[in-house]
Amino acid sequence: MYTRNLRIVTFAIVSMFFLHSFAENNWNVPADKKARNSTIKFDATTSKVGESVYTKNCVSCHGDPTKGNSLKSLSPVPPDLASAKTQELTDGELFYILNTGRVIMPSFNNVLSEEDRWKIISYIRSFNKDYVQQLSISDTNKSQLVKVDMAFDKKSNQITVTVKANEKTGVVSLKDDEIVLFANRYFGRLQIGESQRTTADGVAVFDFPKDLPGDKDGNVKLVVKVNDDTYGEISRLKTMKIGVPTDIPSMTADRTIWNVLFKPIWIIVLYTFGVMVFGCVLLYLLYSLNRLRKAGNI
Repeated sequence: MYTRNLRIVTFAIVSMFFLHSFAENNWNVPADKKARNSTIKFDATTSKVGESVYTKNCVSCHGDPTKGNSLKSLSPVPPDLASAKTQELTDGELFYILNTGRVIMPSFNNVLSEEDRWKIISYIRSFNKDYVQQLSISDTNKSQLVKVDMAFDKKSNQITVTVKANEKTGVVSLKDDEIVLFANRYFGRLQIGESQRTTADGVAVFDFPKDLPGDKDGNVKLVVKVNDDTYGEISRLKTMKIGVPTDIPSMTADRTIWNVLFKPIWIIVLYTFGVMVFGCVLLYLLYSLNRLRKAGNI
């Protein structure tokens, strides 16, 4: 009886392991995403740029294509992207995997631009001599038709983003698109909340932090990033008076340690003293060498 139960438990564990491995190594890509193609023509130039982006973001896990040196300590093991299994995937599937990520595979949707993501795929395809690219027939200028509106509600402290496209046939709401909201800061962008999906009306709502500092008038520069299969990647900037008024002197307004125009007095004094000491030591060495030379002549 004990042996039988042990076999059942062992079988269940092994089955779960294989099911887990199968699920991790197979991506259920929607049909419309699978059929997507790049608007950028792949060539030697795009592959070279893609190689640079790949080296910075992907090589640490996937290794060098054709080398089989991916990171074996991960589970599942990241595939060699020059392998036959990877090359059997459509461009749309590769783009979807880069966009969404899963488990240990990160999403690069908000890390890399759409153009850089396609250039990575261009680099991956350069290892397939039988690959023939199918370019997208969509208009690359369609992003100009998209209008992004931002409205702030003081009561709820929420920002409502509305995304619509002004087509010749009428206004089209961009539904089920991923939208990311950022606030520009001194040293980069601060993401506001989690990314959101637009509703059927093209609307996404973000909770805005009540304690986010703005300039002395409370102005905050917001950046909305939209990813749409038809209209491409759209980015819009808007300044809104919704932050906490903060009067911080600019980095060139006073003497600060990182200032490029002014330096703290103590740094000026210390620097001057250091130069003088170095000069005295140098003069002493020259004097000593001169004495040694004279002593040698004698």
